[in-house]
Amino acid sequence: MSQRSVVWPRSVAWLLFGVLAVVVGVVSAFQVRGALEREREFRAAPACASVPVRASGCVWQQGFTVRTADLHRNERRESPEAELVPPSGEPWRVTFRDTEPVLSEMEPGEKVVGLVWHGEVVEVRDTEGRLQPTSSGPVGWPEDRLGGALSCVSFGLPALVGGAWALLARGRRRHAAAATVVRWHGVVLGITAILTLWAQSANDWPLWSIPAIWGPLALLGLASMTAFTLAALRGELTDDAPAVPQTPQPQAS
Repeated sequence: MSQRSVVWPRSVAWLLFGVLAVVVGVVSAFQVRGALEREREFRAAPACASVPVRASGCVWQQGFTVRTADLHRNERRESPEAELVPPSGEPWRVTFRDTEPVLSEMEPGEKVVGLVWHGEVVEVRDTEGRLQPTSSGPVGWPEDRLGGALSCVSFGLPALVGGAWALLARGRRRHAAAATVVRWHGVVLGITAILTLWAQSANDWPLWSIPAIWGPLALLGLASMTAFTLAALRGELTDDAPAVPQTPQPQAS
C-alpha cells in the first residue's frame, strides 16, 4: 500500500472530525447566553409561599425518601440516577451529571431534601448539608457550555484546516508536514481548554476565569503552531533530499 493511499483516508478523517467539532462548538457557544439567563433566573427565584400545585418559577424544598440509587459506573451511556419518594407516594426519577458528593453515599430509606424549580428537582441535599445539582439544575451549565465551545472549536478548526491542507498537498512533503503540525497543535489546544474547564470546576472559579486562563495559553499555542508551520514549510522538519541509490562496490580479489 502506497503512502498516498494511507494519507488520504487519514486526512479525510481529520477533516470530518474537524467539521463535526466546529459544529458542536458553535452550537455550545450559542447555548452559553441561554444558560446564563436560566442560572440568573434560578438564583433570583423567590421561595414558594406554599407547595406549588404546578410547575412554578419559585423554589420549594421538598422532603424525599430514597428508594433506589444507581451510579451506573460500568455503563457510560447511562446517567447516575436515583428514585426519590415524597410523602405523597409518587416516586420522582432524578438523574445527575456525576456521583459526588451526595449520590455516591445514598442508601435506600435515607432522607434527603430536594429543591424543586419549574416542576423539577434541581438540587439534592443530604442530612449532612451537602448539596449536589441534578441534571436539571441550571448552576454550572454556562461554564460547561463555554468550556465545550472553546475545546471543540480550538480542536476543530486546526483539524479542518490541517485535513484540507493535507488533501491539497498532493505529495508535497513540506506542506504535508505543515498540515500535520497544524492538526496536532489543535489537539493540544483542545486538551488545554478541557483542563481549564476542569480547573475552574474543581476550584469553583467564576465564568470569566475560563477565558482568562485559556486565552494566554491559546496564544502560546498559536505562536508555537505558527513557528513550527513556518519551519515545516522551510523544510526544517522534513528531509527533501532524494534517496541516493547505493551502488555495490567491487570487491578486491
